[in-house]
Amino acid sequence: MSIEPCSALAPGVVPPERIELDELLLRRWQPEDLLPRLEAINASFDEIHPWMDWLAEPATLESQRAFGRETDESWPSAAGSFNFGIFAADGSVLGAVGLHDRLGSRAVEIGYWCHTAHSGHGVITRSAAALTRIALALPGVDRVEIHCDEANVRSAAVARRLGYRLDRIEPREKRAPAESGRGMYWIKER
Repeated sequence: MSIEPCSALAPGVVPPERIELDELLLRRWQPEDLLPRLEAINASFDEIHPWMDWLAEPATLESQRAFGRETDESWPSAAGSFNFGIFAADGSVLGAVGLHDRLGSRAVEIGYWCHTAHSGHGVITRSAAALTRIALALPGVDRVEIHCDEANVRSAAVARRLGYRLDRIEPREKRAPAESGRGMYWIKER
């Protein structure tokens, strides 16, 4: 008998679909974002591929269509992940941030990637900060986590800048080419 992990989010409890942050906009991916998202991922392939197990090869139109279908199915059911595009004022894709309800009771995880052309400008830090605040305000969520490989110093720096506490470093399966096989688990609590 398998036991399903408990969800942190009760049915109907979901983050907003649109988050405005000065010159940044986080919003639920829309069907018209398919090509801009594909172009942003592939323009950033060399930088994000080493850390992302979902990006073993350059993204394809079909892989992004499948991602779009999965994203559509997750709203507003609170069943899994809530994926946001990060957009500039002109509508260009700067990256992505997601809130993932896969840790069990009272905890959610945040993940992110940044378009290579916009890396180092605080896009991910500001986006993850906003999503952290929103997640901790949701009923049933007491803890937000960021997981990254110990070798991924840029991702760890985001967690550190946001005041997450390093809870532990432990062995884990290597899932992407640059990973060391040692996972860092960062926590921010209500």
